[in-house]
Amino acid sequence: MPLVVAAPVGLLVLLFLMVLSVSVGPLRIDFADVFRIVGQQLGIHEVDGLSQRDVSVVWQLRFPRTLLGALVGAALAMSGAALQSLFNNPLADPGIIGVTGGATTGAVAVIVLLGPVASDALTTWAVPGGAFLAGLAVTALIYVLARPGRATGTSKMLLVGIALGSACAALTGFFTYIADDTQLQTLVFWQLGSLSSVNWGQLAAMLPVAVAGVVVLVMNMRNLDVLALGERQTQHLGVNVKAARMAIIVATALLAGGSVAFVGSIGFVGLVVPHIVRQIVGPAHRVALPMAAIVGACLIVASDCAARTLNPPSEIPLGLFTAAVGAPFFLYLVVRAKKSMW
Repeated sequence: MPLVVAAPVGLLVLLFLMVLSVSVGPLRIDFADVFRIVGQQLGIHEVDGLSQRDVSVVWQLRFPRTLLGALVGAALAMSGAALQSLFNNPLADPGIIGVTGGATTGAVAVIVLLGPVASDALTTWAVPGGAFLAGLAVTALIYVLARPGRATGTSKMLLVGIALGSACAALTGFFTYIADDTQLQTLVFWQLGSLSSVNWGQLAAMLPVAVAGVVVLVMNMRNLDVLALGERQTQHLGVNVKAARMAIIVATALLAGGSVAFVGSIGFVGLVVPHIVRQIVGPAHRVALPMAAIVGACLIVASDCAARTLNPPSEIPLGLFTAAVGAPFFLYLVVRAKKSMW
């Protein structure tokens, strides 16, 4: 399907899901009132007779939550598509380079070590800050240890990422072991992913990180297409493989690290969405990356909507929904890859 057809359809679906997400919940708000409230807050028009309670729920709680969910879904999907081409591996996703494991370890460490002495305001920003910095640090360490160059390829970087990811998992387990009961509740909910505590400040902090990552990936769309052919062919075409690889890894670290920092660990989005997109618009990254952003945003917004409405007034962790979709798909890919080997 051409991008000029798929993208408008996807954007319409995303718009509908976003309005639905803002509308539904313990307090249901009509679609018309959602548009009226958003228009009023943006200064587009003045509306009388709106409930201040509805305005607060829409503008302060649900709207920033929905926007950040769409942004996170787009970021994870684009980073997954880029990594699958970089590693030439259909099973690659942001967790494969260690950024997800590093970010999770950083956040868990902050919750456990800083929790007893920090104020609520400090903890609110210290947790995503620690997650983001730890994710970038692990990514940098992977790059230094792998030392990509003529003698080494992405396979070494892949193995180093898996090893450091296991080390991060061990550290996360240690911090979970020493956490008290109150911290354990926070850790479990955070590690499964949630948009429950999102506000406008977090959205503003995530936006420049996501924009930087997207810009770098867009600048490397041609390199991504060529890298999918293999490193040797890429060098023959005059592409600086080392520089291109480094730029793509930094971009995916920004996108995935920023996402994990604010909403916790959400798996399988970067694995599943690129495969769906390639079936729709093909493998070329000039069409696959924009479509991956749209489909990833739709997936997270729809999952968050379900998380808030299936068991009111409690909220189901967002990561459960993405895992429910991703795990069977992952097994399908493994089985298909095994058959192709024989």
